[in-house]
Amino acid sequence: MYKAVLGAICSLFFTLSLQAQQPLEKGLQSINRASAEAIVGFLADDELQGREAGTHGARVAARYIASLLKEAGIAPLYKEGYYQPFEACSKERQQRGRWHVHPDSIAALKQGTHRSLQMDNVLGFIPGQRVDEYVIVGAHFDHLGTDETLVNDRIYNGADDNASGVSAVLQIARAFAASGQKPLRNVIFAFWDGEEKGLLGSKHFAQSCPFISQVKGYLNFDMIGRNSKPEQPQHVVYFYTAAHPAFGDWLKQDIARYNLQLQPDSRAWDRPVGGSDNATFALLDIPIIWYHTDGHPDYHQPSDHADRLNWEKVVEITKASFLNVWNLANEKKY
Repeated sequence: MYKAVLGAICSLFFTLSLQAQQPLEKGLQSINRASAEAIVGFLADDELQGREAGTHGARVAARYIASLLKEAGIAPLYKEGYYQPFEACSKERQQRGRWHVHPDSIAALKQGTHRSLQMDNVLGFIPGQRVDEYVIVGAHFDHLGTDETLVNDRIYNGADDNASGVSAVLQIARAFAASGQKPLRNVIFAFWDGEEKGLLGSKHFAQSCPFISQVKGYLNFDMIGRNSKPEQPQHVVYFYTAAHPAFGDWLKQDIARYNLQLQPDSRAWDRPVGGSDNATFALLDIPIIWYHTDGHPDYHQPSDHADRLNWEKVVEITKASFLNVWNLANEKKY
């Protein structure tokens, strides 16, 4: 009798545990290579002319991203729609000034001869149970455009930098939708414009966001598809805010639990301010996770083409980061 009762209890516990994991498993199983190849292939196609911020190619990329969010059932963050338009200004070209998005800097620049760019972030949103807490997962979609003086290949396609990261954010958005579960915190899926000109899109978002102090974590992608160490095809650099050691534990546990084919170089950093849009949020002391597969000979070169990506790595990193974002969105504290 005792064994029968104990067996029933164990069976019930197993069933409840399985049911509790079902939404997470559904999301994880939705991530696949075909989607990654399709997204990167489109964004890195010659027709987009290198997606330089402020150009037609970047606008096409933004509209493509918004259409995929809509197809996946991901709502826009703002009632006006998926796009967050913004302006950047700089000094006249020969004066070699930086691009600025702060309103005071723009006003000062407009007093004289200046340059102006019109850009758009693309922002999707899944509402959470805690309406006053947010997490963000983001990647920039712009790249370097074209150089008409180059011989032969004049287009900087940017397959790894950063169509690979965009594919991860889009697949994570789909995975959250596929899970069918409302997260504990609001989740924002952010696609930044103007990163290559000085993190412009993420800076504009942060300085204009009324709830920036309520952002509990930011996960960033920038170049996740190449092998900087050919002898280590599963290599990935995993930066995270040192004050949150749980971030390091999560990845170790998930690699073991889901048999993810990754060999992370985990780097805890007091304030991960270098390299990419993570810097915008780290400077505000928002906890950071950042995936990166290091530089390579095709970095910022016309040869950064889709056929050079390690698709298995892109998929495994996307799965690992989906699990990270799931924890950021659902763990009560970290």
